[in-house]
Amino acid sequence: MPGLLQNHIAVVTGAGSGIGRAIALGYAREGATVAALDINGEPAAETAKMIGGKARAFTLDVTKRDACRAVAAEIAKQLGQVSILVNNAGITRRNPFTADMDTVATDWQAVLETNLNGVFNVTQAFMAPLRASKGRIINIGSIQSLMHVRTPSSAAYTASKHGVLGFTRALAAELGKDGVRVNAIGPGFIETPFNAKMRAENPERVKIFVEHTPLGRPGTPDDIVGPAIFLASDLSVFVTGSIILADGGYRTV
Repeated sequence: MPGLLQNHIAVVTGAGSGIGRAIALGYAREGATVAALDINGEPAAETAKMIGGKARAFTLDVTKRDACRAVAAEIAKQLGQVSILVNNAGITRRNPFTADMDTVATDWQAVLETNLNGVFNVTQAFMAPLRASKGRIINIGSIQSLMHVRTPSSAAYTASKHGVLGFTRALAAELGKDGVRVNAIGPGFIETPFNAKMRAENPERVKIFVEHTPLGRPGTPDDIVGPAIFLASDLSVFVTGSIILADGGYRTV
């Protein structure tokens, strides 16, 4: 039986681990050909190897516009016309805004450059095939696209994820006439390599998140796969400019 994403070619950034890897594997199970992109080539290659078949891995720093365009051209040559793009690559910094001024400024630039400008760079690089295929763009935001969480966090990260949601809505409005759907996913607290150090060093922060989550547990990368498949498939054919919160109910209390 054909999968929900049969005959699609999907690009996933930050696909070397965590949410990006889980989405790449989930898309492949639904029949998509997957291009796994990551700033680190080795884990991206491991993701492609786990998928097998026609999956390909590419090394990409999403902050480099020319590199994004070069990768888009190479994917077109090797795999064909991209019809799904998942902008998942991201970083965070946890220094308070009132910390050392130079450190805060450096963190701000790095986080915005990756989390927001990176989404712009990659989306722009794949714009032509996505318009031609009436494609789907899924941007990985956060619950911090809508709020600032109760635990100490980075102003830069919250600002970047608010920006991702704003960009999602603006692009949905502009590209609707081309048949391109643009949506976002807002994960809550998800256990990934991204936050492994924090979880190990600060279990109290994890406890605060879990106690505030009605489902009573942290999320896993697999918890984001269902929403990502839904938004990439024809099941969501009349959905654009939206964000699906996959946060275990964090925002309800």
